Amino acid sequence: MRSGLGGVDSVLLIGGSSEIGVAIIEAMAPRQRIVLAGRPSGELDAAAARLATLAPRVDTVDFDALDLDSHGRTLAGIFGDGDIDVVVIAAGVLGDQTVFETDPRAAIEMTRVTYTGAASAALHGAALLRRQGHGHLVILSSVAADRPRPANFVYGSAKSGLDALGRGLSQALTGTGVDVTVVRPGFVRTRMTRGLTEAPLSTDADVVAAITARAVRKRQRIAYAPAPLKYVMGVIKALPEPIFRRLPLS
Repeated sequence: MRSGLGGVDSVLLIGGSSEIGVAIIEAMAPRQRIVLAGRPSGELDAAAARLATLAPRVDTVDFDALDLDSHGRTLAGIFGDGDIDVVVIAAGVLGDQTVFETDPRAAIEMTRVTYTGAASAALHGAALLRRQGHGHLVILSSVAADRPRPANFVYGSAKSGLDALGRGLSQALTGTGVDVTVVRPGFVRTRMTRGLTEAPLSTDADVVAAITARAVRKRQRIAYAPAPLKYVMGVIKALPEPIFRRLPLS
């Protein structure tokens, strides 16, 4: 149960090997239980080992974002073992925009993980938190959801859908004891972005994690990481299309 000071006992990470997700758990420092839900891999095992000193119980659970039929059973089983204070949705892949433009099947496969699978997990998680009567749902979106650009508009479309879902859930769950925070990071230095050209205001996973943990404590509905991106994206979203097209954002 979350304490009056904002501390949490238990966290479930969907996308259990996510570097940002693992950093968020470290920033929240749950006192009792951590559950990492993801596909079996060396990265998932390494994440569990890294978090083993934080809580007396760290479990890994098989979770395939593409196996939608299993999501309800898997999450119900996790909640059946005890209350979950925070559910973090971090399942997703970036992919290659140049490939997506010539191979629509690859593009759709990415969206099946990054939007459809993540959305399914978020909806199941929200329903279980609501039934439980308390908790917090964190959805990792992206500034790519704010306005599509040539370099990553397919990925941005998936994150836009997930972002809208999170904001809608935030409204729908008002008054139920469940809060929702949508986190919009910019370029984050992780395995997923290794080798890519860094964007302005690039940051690290621990910075995103600290911002996320603070947003959860404050029950903030939307958080940009780093925070100045809120103002940068506000300007970018307000630009007329002819000016936006001339910006060096590709």
